[in-house]
This record gives sequence, C-alpha cells and structure tokens, in this order.
Amino acid sequence: MRARGFTLVEVLIATVLLALGLTLAFATITGATAAARRGEELAASSEHVRAVEGFLRRRLAGARAVPFQIDPATSLPMRFSGDEAHMRFVSDLPDYIGHGGPYLHDLRVDTAAPDGRVRLTLGLSVLQEGVDTSAPDRDPEVLAEGVRSVRFRYRGLGENGKPGDWKDTWTTVEQLPVLVEVQVTGADGKPWPVLAVAPRLASAYATGVTR
Repeated sequence: MRARGFTLVEVLIATVLLALGLTLAFATITGATAAARRGEELAASSEHVRAVEGFLRRRLAGARAVPFQIDPATSLPMRFSGDEAHMRFVSDLPDYIGHGGPYLHDLRVDTAAPDGRVRLTLGLSVLQEGVDTSAPDRDPEVLAEGVRSVRFRYRGLGENGKPGDWKDTWTTVEQLPVLVEVQVTGADGKPWPVLAVAPRLASAYATGVTR
C-alpha cells in the first residue's frame, strides 16, 4: 500500500498555523519584555525619589543655626533663607560625601530648560569659622531633573506659640523655620510624596543661637 503524502492545501494550512503560533509567541515575549522594562523603570524611578527625599530629609533635619552671611539690609546674621525656588541653610555633611563638618547648602530650582522642565540642584560651600567662603568645592549636584515643578514652603511659630501659616518666603533669616516643605511634580505629572521636615534644632527659632 502506497503512503499518501501531504497535499498542497494541507502544507499551506500547516504553514499558516505555524506562522500564527510564532506570531503569538513573539507577541507574548515582546509583551513580557516590555512589562519587565516598565517595571524596572518604575522601580528605578521610585528608588530615585526615595534617595532624593531621604537626602533632603537628613540635611534639613540636621540644619544648624550657624550664620553663613550677614544680611546687608538688617545687619542680622543669616542662618536660613528661602523662597519658592531657592533655599540656603547650614548642615553637616557625612565624610563619605565631603570632608565632613558644616557646609552651606544652596538648593535651587533651575527653570532654564528649553522644554519647560525644571531641575533641582544643590551647591555646597564649606564654612570656615561660620563664614561662607563663597568658593564651592564642587560643581552643583543635580538632585532631580526633567520634573514638572519643584516648590519650597516654610512655617514658623505664630503669636500663640503654635505653628503659623505656610509661607512661600522665609524672611526671618536669623532664625530657623520650624517646618520646611518640598513639593515636587514628576516628569509624568504625578506628584511625589510631599516632604515636610522639622529641623531638629527648631529651638533656634526662639533663640537664634542654638548650635
């Protein structure tokens, strides 16, 4: 008995089914790869947010009531200054970042990007005997870039001794605020968790001399 071979129609059907199977497998692999890539990007973004917020929290919490400049308008020692896009204060740096000891921290919101995005930078200047040398030992560090917005706010004590209203500008430069808030909107338009920090030396608000 002669073996019957495959007809042309059967070969075409098998080829089509094989092509469909390969297409489905390729689509599945592509989808899984894209999902894994998105997961990695999301994890990296979340880790970056946590790193930036952790760094700012430690530096602001450790803010010291050390003068870094004399206010030319009032002749008062400046221990903390800030507005919505610029903040300056003195805090210690760990040895693994700098040489250790007190540094003037200069946080700025840079809006010069042509695409309308902003970045948050940090300039560091070492203090000598409480006076800013005005000679940063490094170029400003970029803490966050490509984000939609960054905003600083400040809170002091009211007349009743309780925290007052939030302000966009800190004018009591000889004293530390009792609370500092950092608001960031990410590149995707989603806000980061609001960072609100109370400097540990908040008693300096009342005395202006605590170190």
